[in-house]
Amino acid sequence: MKILQGNFVRLEPLSHAHTDGLTEASAGNELLFKWTPVPQGKAAVTDYINTALKMKRSGTSEPFAIIGSDGLVKGSTRFWNMEYWAWPEGHPRHGNKSPDVCEIGHTWLTHTAIRTGINTEAKLLLLTHAFETWNALRVCLHTDVRNERSRAAIERIGGKLEGILRAQKMSADFKPRDSARYSIIVEEWPEVKENLISMLKSRN
Repeated sequence: MKILQGNFVRLEPLSHAHTDGLTEASAGNELLFKWTPVPQGKAAVTDYINTALKMKRSGTSEPFAIIGSDGLVKGSTRFWNMEYWAWPEGHPRHGNKSPDVCEIGHTWLTHTAIRTGINTEAKLLLLTHAFETWNALRVCLHTDVRNERSRAAIERIGGKLEGILRAQKMSADFKPRDSARYSIIVEEWPEVKENLISMLKSRN
């Protein structure tokens, strides 16, 4: 996976070279990470990267470190739940080597990156890659149903609420988590892209 480069941020394929940066980015932000499991301390970050790279080797995930324009690690995000559909022979998508659908998730940012252009541009980079390089048909995003800030951010960029998945996974506070499921489909991408670009321009 290549580096995805923007103006505010670049997304580098996650590796152990990002261990110290992620450790620093996650330190002392317990309240910020109320709804998202984020590793605290170098040992936890090392395990986090090991797990992410294992998922990458399985072909179901592409994890990234989020790097700001100052060169510092600001957090992490990834493509995951990458699905490859069994298109029949003769179909235009038969033999497609790229995922047909995927999710964007496992996203967290250090406190200094909140309410900046970093998350907006990271989503633009990821969605552009999904829809224009992979030719994906759908990208999903999930968040804890209680996480109003995250839900508002997804809705602001154009994610459509599909529904609530009850007790879908364990939450960051170790309870059964109800997840709000959003999606963007390929037909909606041009409008979503225009909206994201407009949001970034408004920050300049």
